[in-house]
Amino acid sequence: MSQTDNALPEAPPVPLSFQRAESCPFDPSPEVVRRRVEEPVGRFTLPSGDQAWLVTRHGDVRAVLSDPRFSNALAPGTLLRPPDPSGQVEEPPMPPGMFIGMDPPEHTRLRRMVTGEFTVKRMNRLRPRIEQIIADHLDAMESGERPVDLVQAFAVPVPSLVMCELLGVPYTDRADFQRRSRAAVDMAVDPEQGMLMFLEMQEYMAGLVARQRAEPGDDLLGMLVREHGDDLTDDELVGIGNMLLTAGHETTANMFAIGALLLIQHPEQAAVIRDNPEAVDRAVEEMLRYLAIVPSGLIRTATEDVLVGGTLIGAGDYVLVSLPSANRDPERYPDADTFDITRDADQHVAFGHGVHHCVGAPLVRLELRAGFPALLRRFPSLRLAVPFEEIRFRPTGSVYSVEALPVTW
Repeated sequence: MSQTDNALPEAPPVPLSFQRAESCPFDPSPEVVRRRVEEPVGRFTLPSGDQAWLVTRHGDVRAVLSDPRFSNALAPGTLLRPPDPSGQVEEPPMPPGMFIGMDPPEHTRLRRMVTGEFTVKRMNRLRPRIEQIIADHLDAMESGERPVDLVQAFAVPVPSLVMCELLGVPYTDRADFQRRSRAAVDMAVDPEQGMLMFLEMQEYMAGLVARQRAEPGDDLLGMLVREHGDDLTDDELVGIGNMLLTAGHETTANMFAIGALLLIQHPEQAAVIRDNPEAVDRAVEEMLRYLAIVPSGLIRTATEDVLVGGTLIGAGDYVLVSLPSANRDPERYPDADTFDITRDADQHVAFGHGVHHCVGAPLVRLELRAGFPALLRRFPSLRLAVPFEEIRFRPTGSVYSVEALPVTW
């Protein structure tokens, strides 16, 4: 609720889809599902203790995400963390260039410069290299010992190397990059350690930007220097690079991991993806809808009074949307809790919606459409090497997935 309104009773906390249903770890938590039915726009308490609104229906979520009256730039980043008892750990500032946390017109200016690198033409240029990276890691899996952790052998390194290709990150830097990028999205990381990771990432990317300024390459940062160098500061280039590096790597890696687990649990549908190239695009969209591994967008702040789903949200109120709940809304998707790769999953919100729709979505789709069929063709008998009940899911973080995925074939 409005942060100045002290008359209202405290709202209950909600498991913000970082947690899933005990009966099926792919499903949203029962409390979020209950709210979608009984209280689709309802008050709740953020981990910081602040009051907010939780929006859970598909239509309402899309309305919030596309409404410019909800700002991405005003809410402090500490809202999703418990209060720091010492009060000594400072919140990392929103770096210049990280347009995900900006509003138009500044958001529009920066996003427009980056969007050109995610066109179909650019993605097609990357496709052969992506397919080679995938094949190389499958070769290594096939020649190695079994069982293998699919997270470490495939899900993490493939998108890591793809992002290195896109941004011009030296291959030798990949291990440190993976460590920092994972820590950057893990809400369980100690705040002080999180600040150290933030500063490390800033320092690393600043060095990369300096090299690109001196000798622009054919990658994304080089393109931005050549075509927009006079319009972008070094700090903005650093922010853009870190945003894409972290978000692009972490989201795709976790989608590979938990998506593979989902397919192992649905072997008949996995066989269709393996054997029918025409089915792959629709299947990937259904996986994105069904899993919705990013639990929410950024916390938004109402800049004026707004009516959402018949509920008045006051100016200054914080708002969070549940993407997994929206993607399972039966009013939009019949039999929404069933995984069905023949479904038309159009208008899912796994990548968000509106002006903040994920700029890197074309790259994520390209990697998933190439990676899952290749994995299933190489290992048609792919299966878990441990009971399903022993798979450990990541309970915290801004991306939902598994800690490890032991498989054999």
